[in-house]
Amino acid sequence: MRTRCDQTPAWAQLTSAFEAAGKSFDVRASFAADPQRFYRFSQDAPHVFADLSKNLVDAPTQSLLFELARQCGLEQHRDAMFAGQVVNSTENRAVMHFLLRNPPAVQYNPGRPAINKIAKVRAEVQAEVDQTLNAMLAFAGQVRANDHITDIVNIGIGGSDLGPQMAVLALRAFADKPQRIHFVSNVDGQQLLDVLAACKPESTLFLIASKTFTTAETMLNAQSAKAWFEAQGGQDISHHFAALTTNIAAANAFGITTTFGFWDWVGGRYSLWSAIGLPLAIAIGGKAFREFLAGAHAMDEHFCRAPLEQNLPVRLGLLDVWYRNFHGFSNRSIAPYSHALRRLPAYLQQLEMESNGKRVDTQGHALPYDTAPALWGEPGTNGQHAYFQMLHQGTSVIPVEFVAVKKASHPLPGHNSQLLANMLAQAQALMVGKTDNGGHRHFPGNRPSTVLLLDELTPASLGALLALQEHRVFVSGAVWGINSFDQWGVELGKVLAKDIESRLHSGDASGLDPSTAGLLARLKT
Repeated sequence: MRTRCDQTPAWAQLTSAFEAAGKSFDVRASFAADPQRFYRFSQDAPHVFADLSKNLVDAPTQSLLFELARQCGLEQHRDAMFAGQVVNSTENRAVMHFLLRNPPAVQYNPGRPAINKIAKVRAEVQAEVDQTLNAMLAFAGQVRANDHITDIVNIGIGGSDLGPQMAVLALRAFADKPQRIHFVSNVDGQQLLDVLAACKPESTLFLIASKTFTTAETMLNAQSAKAWFEAQGGQDISHHFAALTTNIAAANAFGITTTFGFWDWVGGRYSLWSAIGLPLAIAIGGKAFREFLAGAHAMDEHFCRAPLEQNLPVRLGLLDVWYRNFHGFSNRSIAPYSHALRRLPAYLQQLEMESNGKRVDTQGHALPYDTAPALWGEPGTNGQHAYFQMLHQGTSVIPVEFVAVKKASHPLPGHNSQLLANMLAQAQALMVGKTDNGGHRHFPGNRPSTVLLLDELTPASLGALLALQEHRVFVSGAVWGINSFDQWGVELGKVLAKDIESRLHSGDASGLDPSTAGLLARLKT
């Protein structure tokens, strides 16, 4: 059993360090005292450069955070996950989404124990993983080569929508076919109707993405899409519908014969690397999709092999703990300075808040400290003209994570330099502030930010960036002593919705609380 963070000596030491110096730490003074601070608090990882130098942390505090990680058993918990042990304790499951991006060349190596364990697990399941990947990419190739298919409609929700939608938008520069890819997730029928208005049944392929083929929102949208297809004269559902599911019988009953499955050890928010990534594979092709997987695998190896002090997921995850539990920062803003990454904040919201939005530890005991921060954001420069006012002059300190791309994927002159200049200026302004005795133009400064920089936005660099964020969430969850791989908080609303939907038809309000009963009556009139 892991040691919970608040029960370690390092936690008490960090508490003392925060009271003594951490809460009054001024990053501007730290730069003045140490001209090499940028180099000491930045590092390269596969495909990603990180500047952590503008954060409210010094070397002694960082050392204590590394010690906290060791005392919480982070390294052992990481190795247990990569060894295929049951780390999702409440669902009695292993967590092995990393297998989906392992290249065939991963072999036993006596000098790399974590990778040895991966290789051991691979021997049991990798052949099936590779077979599914090959079949999925072959199907993607057939779709790409079919000139009669002009539109692909992915119907899913949560991880079956957020990941593939974000990635398809991010890598649009690598989409070399004219086929249009649409995403439908909301049970509000208007979204589906808006997408169908641009489609024709004879040239549309529907992908129904639901692990169980029972997800309520997804299946209602799927049934409505099927009804539209048939009403518009569509022929042969089996050639115009495919399913990303493990429930082959239910898909067959729907009329679908082409299915691609995945496994219980693949959580929804970690499923982009599986058959759920089929929309991305259709968009960019099999070769580029394998590059996407390879970039993620490179970050997996970094997380497994790098010492804690040079391990970027570890450094980011521990910084999150420092901010949440000692500084009391309850939010983090994600600001991708890349239009292609405009859906990254929404993707990261699910990844972190569904993973670590927990109030009990792995033993079911209530936690005496906070866990996941609220994540939100918009792409730069749009965000500057929306919410950055609060970041600079609001009463709450909100750490900002800038994500930038050095080389533009478009040829328009002047745009990328202005975009990057804005990103650098915002990070600088948050840190240095501005003095104004009149008050209204006073910027307090000393507001923390991180910059994650990609040389180019490619399939490999996107894969590495997403794997970095997955492992970062694992780190903070491990330190907090929670299970980052279940999501029981999603279930209650689903159960209640089924009951209330029937009441909307019958009008029966018996047993409901007065507020719900009152709203039900209002909706019935």
